[in-house]
Amino acid sequence: MSRNPNIGRLLKVLLREGEPDRVPFYEHFVDNEVIEALTGKPVSKALAEEGLSSEKYLNTLIEFYSRLGYDYVPMEVSPKLPRTNVLQTNDVAYLSRGKRTWQDENKGTIETIEDFEKYPWPSPDEALDFSVFERLRRKLPEGMGVVGGVAGGFFEHVSWLMGIGKLCRAVYLDKRLVEKMFSKIAMLIISLDERIVKEGYVDALRMGDDLGYKTGTFLPPRILREYVFPNYRRLADLAHSKGLPFIIHSCGNLYTPDETGRTVMDDLVNSVRIDAKHSFEDNIMPVYEVKEKYGNKVAVLGGVDMNKLVQLPEKSLREYVRLIIKKCAPGGAYALGSGNTIANYVPLENYLAMLDEGFRSGVYPIRIS
Repeated sequence: MSRNPNIGRLLKVLLREGEPDRVPFYEHFVDNEVIEALTGKPVSKALAEEGLSSEKYLNTLIEFYSRLGYDYVPMEVSPKLPRTNVLQTNDVAYLSRGKRTWQDENKGTIETIEDFEKYPWPSPDEALDFSVFERLRRKLPEGMGVVGGVAGGFFEHVSWLMGIGKLCRAVYLDKRLVEKMFSKIAMLIISLDERIVKEGYVDALRMGDDLGYKTGTFLPPRILREYVFPNYRRLADLAHSKGLPFIIHSCGNLYTPDETGRTVMDDLVNSVRIDAKHSFEDNIMPVYEVKEKYGNKVAVLGGVDMNKLVQLPEKSLREYVRLIIKKCAPGGAYALGSGNTIANYVPLENYLAMLDEGFRSGVYPIRIS
């Protein structure tokens, strides 16, 4: 079993082509504070001074992900969509970043058609710094790939710009604005991802779009089917046209049937035709249950519940990780990682224990009793 990066290992899982040599690792991303703590290199300073395309930052990313056993570097670049409705407070996480920001749910940068018309919408040529992908690609060691695309999803960008409360009301009271918002955001993101795919910047195309919370989706599934899922399908078709897998990261309960008897997960698998799904929470549906139900159609990524990753003592955490590997790894189509991200509140020793258990127990054929 080799610990050297091998993007083919992860692609075998994403494309459901059988069992690789070992279970690969997968994260949506790892917080910079964690990367700093484990490499001893001040990536936050490099980012603040030079941005994502910083040579120091990109070099440290590659060093971190390759050293810890990943086959790829995750890279998503945010489009230039300025927002005035962002809040902040002190960050009290285990590895604090000083301040933590989040979205104002009750106020929007765009609340009316007039706001929409006045907003400084960027053109596709000026909306994204593609040099980040170009520089990262040039620096990759042999065998290592890139998973990513445009940061933020169709729903997320609309809800961030409008405020989720304002969006939920506008769905019923200002449908014209909602239509214009989703159309504009979709046109921009798809055009940017088209260039990312065309230029060969990624080995797998990914969209992160958190659609829900513990008991359901923020918007009714029928609204998502109207405004969101057709655009997911366009990205899936784009990726597939170049032989790339398409991954959706989405938090929330996507497994409760609506009045049609379908679930959002059914839509993602059968209509959108995603290749892999990421972000799982035991309180909603444990990852091994998702693998059992959908693993014949889609790869399942991560799933080590965040609460357990943070709170369990090492011995119990290792037992839990082995259980996930035992239930999810046979047959392939599974990569080990957290249920969401390695946030700056995750204890380093628990994160490293999860990876170590992957190396120990994730070798094929799986022999966990």
